[in-house]
Amino acid sequence: MDEGKKWDAVVRCDADYDGKFYYGVKTTKIFCRPSCNSKTPLRNNVAFFADQKEALENGFRPCKRCRPDLLEYEPVQELAERAKFIYDKNLTEDLSMKEGIQELHVTNNHLVNIFLRQYGMTPREYILRKRIELAKELLVNTQYSIITIAASCGYESLSTFYDNFNRLVKVSPGQYRRDAADQKLNIKEEGNEI
Repeated sequence: MDEGKKWDAVVRCDADYDGKFYYGVKTTKIFCRPSCNSKTPLRNNVAFFADQKEALENGFRPCKRCRPDLLEYEPVQELAERAKFIYDKNLTEDLSMKEGIQELHVTNNHLVNIFLRQYGMTPREYILRKRIELAKELLVNTQYSIITIAASCGYESLSTFYDNFNRLVKVSPGQYRRDAADQKLNIKEEGNEI
């Protein structure tokens, strides 16, 4: 492949060429995949390499953004997983989207788009679902009051908790607890049959 085609692939950040060649920026001594979203360098500052080994032998180090040193690297997936980790870690806190995003160094819109592509839901929907999953677990496995469970799941408003729970689970928290208790009782009775 000629250098003109390689350069076009670099300018377009074309992932189809990943693994077929690498490019290095002479001024920084960093080499990248063609799909790297870093700022496009000046053409006269770019060297092309057939493989990682050639780039390393010429004194270049791997880019920390596109990670050409790894066989498989999905930066979008990694960012989504990092965001999920932050939200899981702070699930019961009053975590505004801005606080989580600051740690990731991306805009809210960018994070929402990444979440939609990776998980089919927005970060807010993800947090809501995780909080409701936690509430369901607490309703079944504890005797805590519903207001205590709502607060334990990060809700400041009981009505918001009820609205979200009803919307996702299709029954009230109290009904969910009663249904789960009835189901446990039925399973216990079936196990005692001779």
